[in-house]
Amino acid sequence: MTETTKANQPAEDCSKNEETTQGILDFGSALTKTPQGTVYCLTIIGQIEGHTTASNNAKTTKYEHVLPLLAKLEETGEVDGVLFLLNTVGGDVEAGLAIAELIAGMTKPTVSIVLGGSHSIGVPLAVAAQRSFAVPSAAMTIHPVRMSGTVIAAPQTYSYFQRLQDRIVAFVSGHSHISAEEFQSLMLKKDDMAADVGSVIYGEEAVKLGLIDQVGGLADGLACLYRQIQERKQK
Repeated sequence: MTETTKANQPAEDCSKNEETTQGILDFGSALTKTPQGTVYCLTIIGQIEGHTTASNNAKTTKYEHVLPLLAKLEETGEVDGVLFLLNTVGGDVEAGLAIAELIAGMTKPTVSIVLGGSHSIGVPLAVAAQRSFAVPSAAMTIHPVRMSGTVIAAPQTYSYFQRLQDRIVAFVSGHSHISAEEFQSLMLKKDDMAADVGSVIYGEEAVKLGLIDQVGGLADGLACLYRQIQERKQK
């Protein structure tokens, strides 16, 4: 190795470290290279922001950032698998569904882990990965599609929201082991929530219901992702 190369090496390492740090700050993401494969870790946190900007003091996941990032991760040869860490209160339904559909359409190995919670539209996001995990303390709130603001044409608005809810039910039942009927019944339960209809379920219960694949944390999720990566490389 020449003296010039030796001199440049620390600068290159610093540049890579700066890029990694900036990725965590900007997107809550990090790229990790290991002998088992290269994993991109992406967090989905706070409120899923849609077409309207959330307040300045709200933590958000912006769909205009996540969608092109997922498309890039699918196409790049530098990433072998994607790990999604979820702790979200939900948010914009169509933005959340768009992200979930893109995750579900990825061919690269994907694993999701529900940590604090994955509420409302966070439920489709949790089940969109090829394998889903939830820690025992994780919570998931399931409820009908809500609306706020002025209703101009009530029958048409009701029909739109019903069809939107049907899309959510179909997506969740199609990407998990819970039936559409059982998921719909969880949405409409009256005894779990004091001022609303719906259900709040926790890690082990979500697995028993077939909504989440497995109870587990970071080590379990990574081990599963690395197995998927090795299986894909062997094909």
